[in-house]
Parts: sequence; C-alpha cells; structure tokens
Amino acid sequence: MVSGRRIRVRGQVQGVGFRPFVWSLAQRFGVSGEVSNDAEGVLILCAGGDLDGFEAALRGEAPPLARVDAVESCAAEVPVGEGFAIVASGGPGAETRVTPDAASCGDCVAEIFDVGRRRGYAFTNCTNCGPRFTILAGLPYDRAQTTMAGFVLCDACRAEYEDPGDRRFHAQPVACPDCGPRLWFEREGRKVAGDAVARAAEALGRGAILAVKGLGGFHLCCDATDAGAVAALRRRKRRPAKPLALMASFEVLKGYAVPGEAELALLREPAAPIVLLPKQEGGLPEALAPGQGALGWMLPYTPLHHLLCAAVGRPLVMTSGNLSGEPQAIGNAEARETLGGLVDAFLMHDRDIARRLDDSVERITPQGPMVLRRARGRVPGTLALPDGFPTRQVVAYGGQMKAAICLVKNGQALLGHHLGELDEALTWEAFLQADRDYTALFDHRPEAVACDLHPGYRASQHAQGLGLPVVEVQHHHAHLAACLGENRWPLDAGQVAGIVLDGTGLGADGTLWGGELLLGDYRGFERLGWLRPAPLVGGDRAAREPWRNALVRLDQAGLGGEAEALFAAQALAPLRMAAAKGLNAPLSSSAGRLFDAVAACLGICPAVQSYEGEAAMRLEALSGGAGEGYDLPFAKGVFDTAPMIRQLVQDGRAGVPVAQRSWRFHAGLAEAFAAQARALVESGRAEAVALAGGCFQNALLLDLTVKALGDVPVLIHRKTPANDGSLALGQALVALAGLESR
Repeated sequence: MVSGRRIRVRGQVQGVGFRPFVWSLAQRFGVSGEVSNDAEGVLILCAGGDLDGFEAALRGEAPPLARVDAVESCAAEVPVGEGFAIVASGGPGAETRVTPDAASCGDCVAEIFDVGRRRGYAFTNCTNCGPRFTILAGLPYDRAQTTMAGFVLCDACRAEYEDPGDRRFHAQPVACPDCGPRLWFEREGRKVAGDAVARAAEALGRGAILAVKGLGGFHLCCDATDAGAVAALRRRKRRPAKPLALMASFEVLKGYAVPGEAELALLREPAAPIVLLPKQEGGLPEALAPGQGALGWMLPYTPLHHLLCAAVGRPLVMTSGNLSGEPQAIGNAEARETLGGLVDAFLMHDRDIARRLDDSVERITPQGPMVLRRARGRVPGTLALPDGFPTRQVVAYGGQMKAAICLVKNGQALLGHHLGELDEALTWEAFLQADRDYTALFDHRPEAVACDLHPGYRASQHAQGLGLPVVEVQHHHAHLAACLGENRWPLDAGQVAGIVLDGTGLGADGTLWGGELLLGDYRGFERLGWLRPAPLVGGDRAAREPWRNALVRLDQAGLGGEAEALFAAQALAPLRMAAAKGLNAPLSSSAGRLFDAVAACLGICPAVQSYEGEAAMRLEALSGGAGEGYDLPFAKGVFDTAPMIRQLVQDGRAGVPVAQRSWRFHAGLAEAFAAQARALVESGRAEAVALAGGCFQNALLLDLTVKALGDVPVLIHRKTPANDGSLALGQALVALAGLESR
C-alpha cells in the first residue's frame, strides 16, 4: 500500500471506452495503479507520476461517447504494483447509466468499404460506436450480459478486445465474419444464396418492399423515389397519410434536401435521429408526406444500413416494421409472422435485439433543437435532477398516448423510450415489458408511484395496482413540471407562468383541459386562464374528425350558416342537439381541437384524420405571412375564441390566402397567451414562463410565442418532448417534491 488517490468518475462512463482512456492517460502522466467499472461508475486507484495532471485530464478530456458528471478525488492508501492495469468489473452495475446505441463511427464505416477482414461486414463496430442498450441483458455492461454472449471471439478479435491500445478494447459487440453474427436475404421462408445486401438492393430496384432488421427492431423499406412502391407500402402498412421516414447517405441526401449547419450536426450525432428537413421542389413523391412541409431524414447508422444505402444509391423509406399503431417487430420469428403479409422479402440476421426501440425524431427550430420522439440513441440517457430534490426513488407512468416510463434514482431521472398508444393491446404488452425491464435492469425499488389524474388511463390503473403510495398528478401540471425539470429549475426557485397547450387532459375540476395558463411550480398550481370551452361532440370522435370542432366553434361565433355551407355533407342537426344537451359532448378547453377546427374551416384537412395531429401539422406546414394575429380577447380567465373565428371567416370572404389566414391564427394564439404570461412575470407573481404541451411541437407557434414574450425568461423543451412523451418526468418530479418534506 502506498499513498495515492482514490478517484471516482460518475456519468455515462461504461461501455464508452473510458477505462482504456484512463489507461492511456496513466501512460502519459507516469501514473501507476488500476481502473475498474463498478456499481457507481468508474473507480481509479492510483499513485506516482503527475497525479494533478492526470486528474485534470480526466476532467477535461473524455472519449466521444462519454459524459462525465463528476470526478471525486480523495487521498488514500492504495495497492499499487508495476504499471497501470485495467481490471474486471466488480459487482452489479445498476447504479450507473447505460450508454445509448451509437451510430457507426467514421473509422468503422471506412473499414467496411476498405480492403481487410471486415470489408462488407454488417456488424463492424468498436468502442466508439455500435449497439449498446438494444443488446443489453443485464449490468455490468460486459459481453456475457449482452445478446453477443453466444458469439465466441476468434483469435484476431480477442487480440483486439484485450489490447488497451486498440479502439476495440472491451468493445462488447466486437466481431468479424469468422466469429460474429451472420446476415442473409430471405424470401418465402428460404435463404437466398449470394451476397445478402446485393440481393436486397436488386429487389428494392425492382420495386419490392423489404423488412430490414435494424438495431431496435425491423424497418419496412422501399425505394423512396418509386411512387408505386411507396403507394404499395402505404396500402400494406395501412398508413394512408402519416409521413414516412427516409434514409440516405449524405451524398445522396443533399440531392433532395438542404440541411442547415445545426440540422447537419444533428444528423451526424452518434444518436443519429430522424431529422425533419424542409421539402424541396421535385425529386420525391408527394405521397411520402402528404400536405407536409418537411420530410424526416436519417443517415445510415449501422454498417448494414451503410452497405444497403451504398448498394442502392437512392433514398430509402425506413419506417417502423409494424402495422400502424402496433409495436415494431424485433424477433425473427415475430417478424415472419407479423410482417410476412406486408413484405416481399427479409434482410435478416441472427443477433438478437434485447428491447425494441423506435428511431428518435427531432427537428431544429428558430428556438433551437426540439425532440418529438425520444427513443433510439437517446435512451437510456438520464437527466440530472434540479437542485433541492431528495435522492429518493420513485417511478412514474405517464399518460395514455405517447406513453413513456420515468424512473428516478440517485438524483437522476431516466425517462424511458417512446412506447405509443396504450389502447393498443400489443403496445400495452410492450409497456408492461418495459416496466419490468427497466425495474430489473436498474435495480429500481420505488417508495412511491406517480400517474395521471385520469382514472381511465391504463397507466394510471397499473400504478394503482402496485401496492405503493400513489401520487395522482393533474395532466397539465405534469407538463409544466416536466418543462421545469428539463431546464433544471430548482425546487425552491419560485413559481412560473405555464402556457400549456395540448389535446386534452382531465382537469382538477373534472372537465377536459387543453389550452391553459397556469401559475405554479413542482408543488402545486393555480389555473388562471383557459380557452373558451367547447363541446367535443361524439367524445373521442371529435379528435379524429376536425369538422366536428369547426362546427361548434363556428356556432359559438354566431356563424352557423358558414358551418352548414362548409359541411353540407354532414348531418349537423343531431350534433347540435347533442352539444346543447351535453350528450357525449364533454366541454373542453383543448388547444389541439382548436387547431383542428381552424384547419377544417380552411378546408385543408380530410374529414377523418388518419393519424393524430394531421390537421394541425397541415396547418403549420402551409402557414406564411406577417402582420397582426387574430383577436383572442381575455376576460375573467377566459380566452374567447369567437372573435378569432369571425375574423378567420371574414378574411376568407375577402379572398385572403389560406397561408396568411393560418399564420394570423398562429400569431393570435401566441400573442394572447404570451401577453397574460408576461404580465405575471412583470407583476412579480412569476419568475419565468414555461411553454409545454404537444402544441409546442409546432415550430411556428413556439417561435411566435417566444417572440411575443419579449425579454422575460422563457423555459422550453429541447431534450425531452413537449408532448405526452415527457409527462412521466413531470409526474415523477411532482411526486418527489411531495416526498421532500417527509
């Protein structure tokens, strides 16, 4: 034993090449000792040499995929032999984070196209890239705890794996054609001889639809330039209009889209999300994203994708391998059973997927990056809790749509991956599996559970049945708390004005809310303003049929005749009677349904939406103009929509273009809510303004609202979705705030 230092490194430091990084620093600074992974991160016992320089480098330098949250150092008597050693992981690693899957690095991409033993090998990876969370079966992150456990390393791969100076040192998925997973092309239940990628490229060139096994599940793939193939894919998948994601190399992509610097940086991140890029004239079928102003693009993020994109040389559709509304397939047998009737052939391999993860979806707005769907590449990255919260364990289960689970432990919040709509039986099974999976993987033992106030949500019912203390959190309070939490707003930093605009959520008064001005913090809130309530005629049908919302808003504005002219094909009298008597027509202040109403008044959406948000997305896509927004007067807590609707109709009669009318609607909504929120800050009642709820996925609305707020502090979502995908985070923080005083 000699006098030295005991250094603890916390953060995203396992499975990212951190130990060989420490080893190389030790050589550089003449330090002796050892480094290991354990339950809390990375532990270093060291002595001799330039310890100050060594420790400074630990803080200031890191491998590409690492994230260092803390370096804790203290003097200690440590065992030191000759040189510096990397020792085996010690014990379960459930206290530390798991690294998300990472896109292929430049070195590995070059290797698969170069001469060498990994040329054309679809499972090439190294410490700086490759699968992580999607192959992980348990912690610590060692090969035996992954779906690579059954692939025994050949001598050449083992030499790389055991060499601290090699970029494949302890890269758990390391493999080559001699010892790793195999790829094949399969048609009608039989493997087709020959190069699998070449066979797939040939089939795609003939207009075929393929199921391609990726990192977190299967994709349905076709040639994106082939209008016939795109139409066939839509028919088979039963997805008539929802945008389809595209994949292409950057060289191909730039022939069809012009990403800005921020968008290009996002595309090239290790997370490799789908990034929304403005449509360009010509080149690709309109059917890829009907009525939308953007297409979702991603770069190839595995060697298999790189090889396939290079072989085809054109953009490919890469959409989730499922029927609409169902979870994507991840197993080979499952894919054959569920996708066999949708596709012409399979591009398949024998590396198992431990858990399904959709592709993340993101965009760059004038206000910065925005996450629309948090999944592959982002999960299970964690968020540090704001100052003031206790380090206790809770679990939260989110809402009914865009479901996601949140676990809080040791001052970190792990917001799980996008699951989808829990009304779907298979998605509900995926939710239960994710709950078991996260609980076991992170050794989570919550003392309380949080859920939505709505008793009909399946996630809420699940929470009530766990036998733990339950904290029911009002839907829009959870949205507000999620925005505060992402922005590290301290527990005792004061109240904020929350503009929370979304579809619907059960309010504290038993009605359906959705267009709210709140004053609150993690511990509670007041509802100070709301959109004038309107009946949702037909209940849930009002969310699917925008004209129903237009009817009631036009009637409220005294424009019943306009409704009769616009919707002559509909039987309006029974709906008006139901609205008057409150028969299956609950009142709601929903901003989402107001967007639907305006889109229907402008005639830009179908009578029945084929996916959630279709009408609102079309409304945003066609907006263009400047000038004053429509009037949305505020009195006695109510934002009255009638003047806005009357001006919208008057502009239509005067021949004002639809794009300008849409822009004036967005501007009016933004200006009205911003004025009241800004007044709360200027009066000293609020310290800042938080913008939350699914409507703030609308980049135009977000930008107009931020500009209307002027110089007051504004908090927005950037790393977590503004939609229900972050509800569980907000619920967990509200629950923790309640536990803080106990």
